[in-house]
Amino acid sequence: MQDLGRRGYQSIGLNPNGVMDHISMRLINILLGNAENEAVIEFHYPTPMISFEEQALIAIGGADFSPSLNNKPLENWKVYVVGPGDMLTFGKKVKGERAYLSVKGGFKFPKILDSSSTNLSAGFGGIKIAKGFSVELKLKNGTVVEAANKIKISPRTVNVALRPYIKIEQEIRIIGGAELDSLDAESCHRIFGQRFIVSAHSNRMGYRLEGDCLKQQDDYADNISSSVVFGTVQLLPNGQLVILMADHQTTGGYPKLGSVISTDLPILAQLSVGQYIRFREISIDVAERIVEKQEREIRKFKAAVKFYA
Repeated sequence: MQDLGRRGYQSIGLNPNGVMDHISMRLINILLGNAENEAVIEFHYPTPMISFEEQALIAIGGADFSPSLNNKPLENWKVYVVGPGDMLTFGKKVKGERAYLSVKGGFKFPKILDSSSTNLSAGFGGIKIAKGFSVELKLKNGTVVEAANKIKISPRTVNVALRPYIKIEQEIRIIGGAELDSLDAESCHRIFGQRFIVSAHSNRMGYRLEGDCLKQQDDYADNISSSVVFGTVQLLPNGQLVILMADHQTTGGYPKLGSVISTDLPILAQLSVGQYIRFREISIDVAERIVEKQEREIRKFKAAVKFYA
């Protein structure tokens, strides 16, 4: 179970957690008329089998794991009506690494420090859903019927342009960090001139990358631990890179070479082990314009959903 994270507690040592792909989560919640921060179920491959005990409206987003309802194929990014006894299953992994399931009205689940997000490593907040676990829905059958009838009249889907687009070789845009200039001349060229491979030693805490070793200048002093965020790019002692992800620690002392812009984090979250990435440095002004454009499109989508609600 994840939402947009537990914000405002890093100063006391609590990392935010939350979904890896925040755009997919927001989009399917908007599609259902939920609050954008309504908690969803995040799952990986191999996938779960989910049985419904009451009527609900659902939407699936993020990775494409070939979903089916009672053995009939479904599509991501659309709203479907399910009833008691219906079984949601998944088949072949087509693309992406993390899929999301949201229900109209959300799951009835307590919040801890203003969030339903799950910290898997610490066993704190949220829940790691296991076989046989049941989650109650906020909306009951009667409330869902009227909404279901509206969906049948006006089917909805998420604009293709808003969905995370994953390439075999993905460009990831970063804003240069405080220690980027600490790299020697050859490493300054390598970080933007070569492609890196997503290592098998990657998880929700961080993506380790494999590539040519990077080095700092000989006279560069050791770093003092300071705060880090989702998307911080750090240089490890072995000369390789790590990109901190949703379950990142609160502080870190490794050199901070940059930060992935927020619009590229969902794409990064959907990359598989063995995929290639290249870094491109952009300015803060350019990054802000990219975010503003994306948020404008999301607001338009949200307005369109409300129009047909």
